[in-house]
Amino acid sequence: MPSTVFWGSPRQTQLDHAETLPAKLDLILDRLNIKERVKDKRVAIKMHLGYNVGYSMIHPVFVRKVVEAVKAGGGRPFVTDVPPSVETAHTRGYTAETVGCPLYPSTGLDEKWIVVKPYKYRNMTEFHIGGAIVDADFLIDLAHVKGHPVTGWGAAVKNLALGCMDGQTRGAMHDVAHWDPYFFKDRVRDEAHRVAIRESCPYGAIVDDKEDPDGLHMHDYKCNQCMRCVAASDGAFEPQASNFYAFQEVMTISSKLVLDTFAPGQATFINIATHMTPLCDCFGFTGLPILPDAGIFGSDDIVAVEQATADATARTPIIEDNMPGMMEIVQRNGHPFTWVHGPYKDPYYQTELAERLGMGSREYELVDVLPVTEPDFKQDTYVSAHAAAD
Repeated sequence: MPSTVFWGSPRQTQLDHAETLPAKLDLILDRLNIKERVKDKRVAIKMHLGYNVGYSMIHPVFVRKVVEAVKAGGGRPFVTDVPPSVETAHTRGYTAETVGCPLYPSTGLDEKWIVVKPYKYRNMTEFHIGGAIVDADFLIDLAHVKGHPVTGWGAAVKNLALGCMDGQTRGAMHDVAHWDPYFFKDRVRDEAHRVAIRESCPYGAIVDDKEDPDGLHMHDYKCNQCMRCVAASDGAFEPQASNFYAFQEVMTISSKLVLDTFAPGQATFINIATHMTPLCDCFGFTGLPILPDAGIFGSDDIVAVEQATADATARTPIIEDNMPGMMEIVQRNGHPFTWVHGPYKDPYYQTELAERLGMGSREYELVDVLPVTEPDFKQDTYVSAHAAAD
């Protein structure tokens, strides 16, 4: 049976606050029965609070709406994220006064409040989940939708995968993208050839290896798989699709481990797809949006809400005039975020994997909570090129 995804359109037909997104969020919270589900529960509201001068994260108005719904139901809410983001959140407008509840670091101030979960994947043998998350009774995954230079995009899965783990785990998760070798030193003719490979990347994604003066290292977040390096390397440098997919895989595994700490029915997911920039909010600054606002999506099924969000954003074109000057479109097929970040960074691979891990269903029914306009996209299930190849 398809999962239900509640949707609030960013569009209005009347100049009336009842048709604005904050009002539609209230309707989504009602349809998710938040008030009836949180009585006497400690409720973790997991979101990304950003860094530095970023301002495209979820506006405090929306956060306050969620907090007020929890309080109205007799729950005890707190907003949580990684310590550095929480410690500076007030500079971006997030305070207990503005959002209506405390803000706690998910792993404690010194990142020692953790619960260790053994799980082997590539270089990883365990994940350290924040104690604030594990000790909560109910989870609201409140995610800002945006592009991401390593995974193509970030929404509900990414919000849990990294922000609920300590710094050691986050670092190890990023290292999975270097498991399969991509630089083959024995194929390098001479130093001039090695330098030519490094300089072939117009984005500076290829750098000298700090541990090997004769080696090369790739920053996967800068790579859009344009393959100029392959053309220049004569087989000495070959970016591996498996490494890019691995980061999506480890994020999905991490999210599942987080959700497994909650009893069935004790988690819900809200994606706010506004001001979608090409980069993650981790970068600490905000650029122009490259996709039109798609609205708010809410569901008790994390896979369905991600699929619906991906489908909505797949049917709107990139706003090319808003692209940063150093970025290029490498393809014009697939999800728009892959146009920017490359074919190995497919949002749909993440939803496919999450479904295979038993986290939910990609089949969904989209329910407009205020049906004054018809959705401008169809509900269906997209199959990525990666899955088709299998």
